[in-house]
Amino acid sequence: MEFGLTIANRGPLATPGSIREMARRAEASGFVRFAVPDLVVVPKTYASRYPYDVSGKLVGYSSDCLEQLVLMAHVAAVTKKARILSAVMVVPRRPAVLTAKAIATLDVLSEGRIDLGVGVGWLREEFEAVGAPDFDARGRVTDEFLEAFKTLWTAEAPSMSGEFAAFDDIIFEPKPVQIPHPPIWIGGESGPALRRVARHADVWFPIGANPRYPLDTPARFAAGVERVRAAAEKIDRDPAEIGLAFSATWYREDLSRQNDEGDRFILTGSDEQIAEDVAALRDLGTTRLMFNFLRPSLEETVAAIDRFRENVMERLS
Repeated sequence: MEFGLTIANRGPLATPGSIREMARRAEASGFVRFAVPDLVVVPKTYASRYPYDVSGKLVGYSSDCLEQLVLMAHVAAVTKKARILSAVMVVPRRPAVLTAKAIATLDVLSEGRIDLGVGVGWLREEFEAVGAPDFDARGRVTDEFLEAFKTLWTAEAPSMSGEFAAFDDIIFEPKPVQIPHPPIWIGGESGPALRRVARHADVWFPIGANPRYPLDTPARFAAGVERVRAAAEKIDRDPAEIGLAFSATWYREDLSRQNDEGDRFILTGSDEQIAEDVAALRDLGTTRLMFNFLRPSLEETVAAIDRFRENVMERLS
């Protein structure tokens, strides 16, 4: 099992010194992947519904936020081996060709350590603020941009004529280091998201806390995996080609939580229960787990990382 964690992109830990110290300590502790979130601006007011909290609101988010791709470059520069994951990039926010170039550049400069996690986004007001394409078309935009990325990264003479991305008679170099391209992780739990996973993903990367599509127990996650596999088979793709990851953004030491049916929420409880859940996810084919250890201070964050390594990771070794 590969363990990874979230790097601060906002709040008091989003400073060069704290990011560098957290990344280096985590890398030395055996964490092999660092997730960098994507948030450009935070509207003062919004009607859009946040999908990963029952309140429908961004809870506890500060208004300051570092740009994702720039932060990924910084994290790559202060680490040696860990992979850098966009978790997730809201694809329609940025132009297709420019984004493909930025990811290829990151892959070259990091010597092939980039994982591209993608999603369609949920915050209409932010789309409008950054001049993104029509929010209601975000699914189609994302699908087309993913096709554009792969064409630009792999074709000797890339060409595309689409509704949202069009290019021809261009040279796109350098290509990414990774062949055929950086692995594409696709988040989301809805029907359209799973169909996108089936078409484009190297890895399915859900967050288990979506109250509309809960994956908050091993049994519910197993059912989600079966839905992904069925979607892949429907388009004649081998489900074994799609790896499995899982994001536990809610992790807190000894946090006990129940879901809507009264069952223990996955990856909460005692260290022993956390280790049991990790083993259950591994048995389902999951090979990559992402956690959030960000706490109010750097000292508390480092302590949470160390505690997880000693009480959970070492228990599983």
